[in-house]
Parts: sequence; structure tokens; C-alpha cells
Amino acid sequence: MRKAPKLLPILLLIYGAASLIHFIHNAEFLRDYPGLPATWTRGGVYLVWIGMTAVGLLGWTLHKRGFVVWGLMVLAAYAAIGIDSLAHYIVAPMLEHSVAMNATILLEVTAATLVLVEVARLLARHLLRDRVAS
Repeated sequence: MRKAPKLLPILLLIYGAASLIHFIHNAEFLRDYPGLPATWTRGGVYLVWIGMTAVGLLGWTLHKRGFVVWGLMVLAAYAAIGIDSLAHYIVAPMLEHSVAMNATILLEVTAATLVLVEVARLLARHLLRDRVAS
């Protein structure tokens, strides 16, 4: 089994932490977030975070167990979920969010984008290496 790249786990940990910070803020100040449905609950927000984190753990596990392409594809989906936090700005403009809201949203989106860029780089390198080898 190949050794896992060093940058990816670091970026995943940063993204996981950034995501947790955003989701904690979102859950604890749910009613203050503009434009979110009244049916959303604090517990529901935490469950969504657990679900999306499970996607990331699945991707990392697949990658570590040698299913490199599948693992990276799942990790790309995990990163895309974090980038989707930009949807906060679809339901309400940035100026309607507090500084803390914007900071946690943009922290998560930035970290997720870095993961996505690294995953794309690793996937391209892996696929090109396979192509050159054949």
C-alpha cells in the first residue's frame, strides 16, 4: 500500500475543524441566521455535520485502503459539501449576516476549497501516472 500524501490529511483536519466551528455557530445561533427555514433545528444542524463528516471519513478510509480514485472522488464530494455553505448567501446577502457568521462560513468554504484543489491535484497525478505507465 502506498504512503498517503502528507498535505491531504493536514488539509482535511483543518477543513474538519473549520466545518465544526461553522456548524456549532450555525446550530447555536440558528434563529439569528437570516433566511434559514424555521423548521431547522439545532439537533438537525449537528446531525448534518455528522453526516457530512462521515462522507469525509469514508473518502479517507477508501484512499488509505488503496482505493485511491474512489477515495479521492468521495473526498471531492466532501469538499463540495463545504463549499455549499456559500448557499447562505443565496437565502440572504452577506451584509445581513453578522461578522461571526461570515467568518465561520468563509473559513469553512476556504478550507473546503483547499481540500478540493489538493484532491484534484492528487487525482490528476494518479491518473496521469497510470496513463504513462500503460
